[in-house]
Amino acid sequence: MKTKLILLLITGFLLFNNNASAQDPNFFVFLSFGQSNMEGPATIEEQDKIVDERFRLLSSVDCPNLTRVMGTWYSAVPPLCRCNTKLSPADYFGRTMVENLPSNVRVGIINVSVAGSKIELFDKASYQTYMTTVAPWMLNIIKEYGGSPYDRLVEMAKIAQKQGVIKGILLHQGESNTGDTAWPAKTKKVYDDLLRDLNLPPNSLPLLAGETVNADQQGRTASMNQIIATLPQTIPTAVVVPSDGCTAAGDHLHFNSAGIRKFGKRYAAKMLAALGYKAPVVE
Repeated sequence: MKTKLILLLITGFLLFNNNASAQDPNFFVFLSFGQSNMEGPATIEEQDKIVDERFRLLSSVDCPNLTRVMGTWYSAVPPLCRCNTKLSPADYFGRTMVENLPSNVRVGIINVSVAGSKIELFDKASYQTYMTTVAPWMLNIIKEYGGSPYDRLVEMAKIAQKQGVIKGILLHQGESNTGDTAWPAKTKKVYDDLLRDLNLPPNSLPLLAGETVNADQQGRTASMNQIIATLPQTIPTAVVVPSDGCTAAGDHLHFNSAGIRKFGKRYAAKMLAALGYKAPVVE
């Protein structure tokens, strides 16, 4: 009888400990996806390699060169997407978030992005049809995500939900859909699918959609910003992040390092405001 009582006490203690550490309400997790500008196109410089330990990355792929294992949390030192990507808006989003949130709050990021991809790649119902139209180099990227970037994003998000709380979604996509007036509806389907597959209520998360390289930087796809501007009409929780003044690389399609940093800070300011926190002023 005494042995049974001891076993019950030990079992209860273990269960209590597991439950107590299972999910931290002060661990804010954000999903990010899109194409090359979210993937990370800009050079990683020395100043980008110093990161507050409160900013964490859940690796969405195995990266032996970075000693990272898929589904494991690490300090969010770039690259945040895959093994050989570069600086992303998600980098300075996370840094700015921890600078402006209470000191007991940690921030986690999951970045699943594919250069050159249309929003159709993230439509779980039709992505395989879209994949028949893409170049071999893009198929190689998709293979790194197990053949479905959307499924990998959901898989990683479910891991994150065991330890933290998903608070929002970052999107930078549109260059490959320039001129597509159905883009807002297509984006809404991806957003709705994500919430449903993560057992979250409809329209419960802010969705931040960044503009493409702006006309003030001679952006090659700046006309897409007129369509991106309409997204809040389709998704009530959507917020557009402006890209004016965010400097571009010589191709006028991607942001350079300085532009990426400013853009990431703007994403953070918009997210902080959406979550009810005081947001910094970002020029």
